[in-house]
Amino acid sequence: MDRLSSTLSALADPTRRAIIARLAAGEATVNELAAPFDMSLPAVSKHLKVLERAGLISRGRNAQWRPCRLEAAPLKEIADWVERYRQFWEGSFDRLDSYLHELQHNGKSGHD
Repeated sequence: MDRLSSTLSALADPTRRAIIARLAAGEATVNELAAPFDMSLPAVSKHLKVLERAGLISRGRNAQWRPCRLEAAPLKEIADWVERYRQFWEGSFDRLDSYLHELQHNGKSGHD
């Protein structure tokens, strides 16, 4: 699987997106990451392994503490990929805006 597909697949799960959001605020332990979820530590660890395989997180080693940290490079790749389609959407919204203004103008002139 290519890196973009791996990243998107990892982010398809809401639990993993929540973990990424938490790590955006700074490093955290597995216990800290598991706290908001009603699931076992092994279940959270499975989510972390998926994120780690996708390159979205890394785990350090500081004595017994293994902090997880966000790795932002794959997120930038998604942002760059989505950016290619921004112009399409902006053009679509501009055309819609023009059409709505035209409808408004035609509606007002019809009532005068």
